[in-house]
Order: sequence, then structure tokens, then C-alpha cells
Amino acid sequence: MIRLFANITAGHIIILSLVGLIFIFGQAGANLGGGIGGALVAVPFTLFMSFLELLVAFLQAFIFTMLSALFIALAQEDHGHDHEHAADAHH
Repeated sequence: MIRLFANITAGHIIILSLVGLIFIFGQAGANLGGGIGGALVAVPFTLFMSFLELLVAFLQAFIFTMLSALFIALAQEDHGHDHEHAADAHH
């Protein structure tokens, strides 16, 4: 849970800092060319980070699902094996 929270938070912080580059390069609206230049740099990186964050979310969900299935399977008792031994004892 903590790892998932940290991954999501880190992705959002990176995206927010990339969007902030537009305002930094544009000097808060004083320089239009810098703002456009910052947008040309920030928008592709922001899209890339969004897709990377989506990939990380699916990967985390897959790993969580597989581990949950594994732990549930290990926690269940195996009744079938004991039943076979009881049948062998009668023959």
C-alpha cells in the first residue's frame, strides 16, 4: 500500500513539475516565447509520464492480484489429499 502510494505521488509530482516548467520558462506570462518553448518541452514529457504512470498502475494491480491469489491459495487447506489417504486405508 505504501509503495503504491509513493509511486502514484511521485508520478503526480513529476507531472506537476513538468507543467510548472511552462510558467517558469514563460516567467509567469511576461515572456510568450519562453512559455511556448516551455510548453514544447513540457507537453511531450508530460504525456510520456502519464503513459508511464498508467503502465505502473497496471503493473502494480497485476502484481497485487497475483500475490493475493498466491496467498489465498496457500492459506486454504487441501482437503482432497487427506480424503485419498482415508480411501487407501480402507482397501
